[in-house]
Amino acid sequence: MNEQAIQSIVETVVSKISPKDITLDLAQSVAQKVREKAEKMGVKAVVAISNRAACPVLVESMDDAYIASYDIAVQKAFTVVSLKMSTATLKPLAQPGGSLYGIQFTNGGKIVIFGGGEPLKNREGQIVGGIGVSGGTEAQDTALAAYGKEIFEKGQYL
Repeated sequence: MNEQAIQSIVETVVSKISPKDITLDLAQSVAQKVREKAEKMGVKAVVAISNRAACPVLVESMDDAYIASYDIAVQKAFTVVSLKMSTATLKPLAQPGGSLYGIQFTNGGKIVIFGGGEPLKNREGQIVGGIGVSGGTEAQDTALAAYGKEIFEKGQYL
């Protein structure tokens, strides 16, 4: 094997371990793991994964998921990339008296101020996308999004 071939293989592996942006393949792999966990929890969820520009790359609705959960999941994925924090972290900041009170009324109403969204970071700590989950209770959505983040950041989607 020549040096150029080895370099190509190394670059491919590194890009999968530490991507600069979410790809459809990565999003599908993470969403599948989150879906499996949701099924075990008895949650019919919608999973949305956005890229680093907060644009949806993938949205999957489990059978019988709430119709309203579609927009909520997409907007959670938008929120976490746009504000560079989880929606659970944002929640207390957006309450009356909080430093970001009223933020949910900005950005065309696309900001979600309750749990279920997590930014996805590569190994260098750069936000490369976001995950939003909706369909269960806030605690269930938060747990599923955190699970998706963990799967992504540990590279367990490979």
